[in-house]
Amino acid sequence: MDRSLPAVIATAAEDRALSERIGVPLAQLPNNYTDIEGIIKIAHEHGCDSIHPGYGFLSESDQFAQAVREHDLTFIGPQTDTLKIFGDKLRARDLAVDAQVSVAPGRVVRDATELEEFLKGSGGSGILKSRAGKKRQSVSVLAIYFTNSSLRSLAGGGGRGIRAVKLGDDLEDSFARCLGESKAFGASNSGLLIEQAITNAQHIEVQILADSHKNIIHLFDRECSLQRRHQKLVEVAPSSLPPPLKQKIFDDAIALAHASNYEGMGTFEFLVNDDGHFFMECNPRLQVEHTVTESITGIDLVECQFAVAEGAPLQEIIDQPPTSKGFSVQTRILAEKMDITSKKISPSCEPLSQFEPPSGHGI
Repeated sequence: MDRSLPAVIATAAEDRALSERIGVPLAQLPNNYTDIEGIIKIAHEHGCDSIHPGYGFLSESDQFAQAVREHDLTFIGPQTDTLKIFGDKLRARDLAVDAQVSVAPGRVVRDATELEEFLKGSGGSGILKSRAGKKRQSVSVLAIYFTNSSLRSLAGGGGRGIRAVKLGDDLEDSFARCLGESKAFGASNSGLLIEQAITNAQHIEVQILADSHKNIIHLFDRECSLQRRHQKLVEVAPSSLPPPLKQKIFDDAIALAHASNYEGMGTFEFLVNDDGHFFMECNPRLQVEHTVTESITGIDLVECQFAVAEGAPLQEIIDQPPTSKGFSVQTRILAEKMDITSKKISPSCEPLSQFEPPSGHGI
């Protein structure tokens, strides 16, 4: 469906030249892409009735969503309370536990001493049975995720805010660095979430679509296991998991969506290994890699977001059960160079001298 809606793009000054190429009216932000007041002011000045937050900066901000709604504009995204839940790693984790969805063993630690106690085997909540019915054994290598007990703060994302720690490390330094980075994401001084690392795992994302009438469906899955420094390099849809396991993960994603009163488009992420599948987090927004899901389903996900915001039920948005056809791959192109001697990788913005895109039947 082509809505042909009149639109305006709020852009920073440094991006204006690129944005002008798309042929849509532009409005320059006085500050930056986190300028809530500036964005809302532009919307009113241009007669807009809604704001689509894109997939970065303010797209997961409950404060932005609330401000948009308080200024009589429609926020194209989940309800504010839902954003608050998934903006807090600990609250999202508790939601999963209450919904009987597996999470890695873990707990909040408030200093390096508590961190060391956990690493020595004191454990935490969320230890669930494996597929074989045996209790999972505690290990000494874990991952720290930034968290915050405040319900209104964001606690990182996009692969940031995560690092591995083990006994023997400088835990004082690791804790201090993590907490410092956590505050940069808006978190307070309430601690960090320590979780058992899920090793040898596939990283699976489930695309969820929910209307405002409590109808929820999945639009299949994506796999983004190939990463570097927790940044996705390759995204594939659908994943290679066996259908029965996929269905269990789909069911858990839908259960979490129901538990959080989800509306709109969202991605529920899981780690999957021989022990089972474990909920990581939810990205309550459109993701950059949504296009691979569009490719295998033929469904315009952005169109669906607008339809949900207008109050349309799922049976009107998608008139028949979604199907998946073929495979779709998205890759991240990195402007980098490698030093042959040291093998170190560093950013590089030098001119591109050669480019050979993939080709062949069906590509």
